[in-house]
Amino acid sequence: MKSIDTLTPCPCGNPAGYSQCCGPLHDGATAATAEQLMRSRYSAYVLKREDYLLASWHADTRPASLRLAAQQPPPTWLGLEVRRQQRVDDDHAIVEFVARYRLGGGRAQRQHETSRFVREDGRWYYHDGELKS
Repeated sequence: MKSIDTLTPCPCGNPAGYSQCCGPLHDGATAATAEQLMRSRYSAYVLKREDYLLASWHADTRPASLRLAAQQPPPTWLGLEVRRQQRVDDDHAIVEFVARYRLGGGRAQRQHETSRFVREDGRWYYHDGELKS
């Protein structure tokens, strides 16, 4: 995979840039919060980092693969809006977000989800989510 320089914007929208935001997490750093993990997962979808998505998915609910490379047409991710974050307790959190994307030349679509995260051994994992209409 090609290297991303320090001037590259972060796909999650953080103005600090990829090298100061999601890049370190994609390289193995630990997310400090569930929201930070969720943002890094959005960026991983944009960058087709299936390895990271699977590694950050809780083992109880993780699929065997995502087959991102096989998606036809592949989504073009347009932006992320975090609507709400809630720390339930020390090891559980909820993040509600809207991710916008387009398939092929079609209309922009929205994925509105409330995601649940769990922390084990100091590391946050995506557990599951509920799509909203």
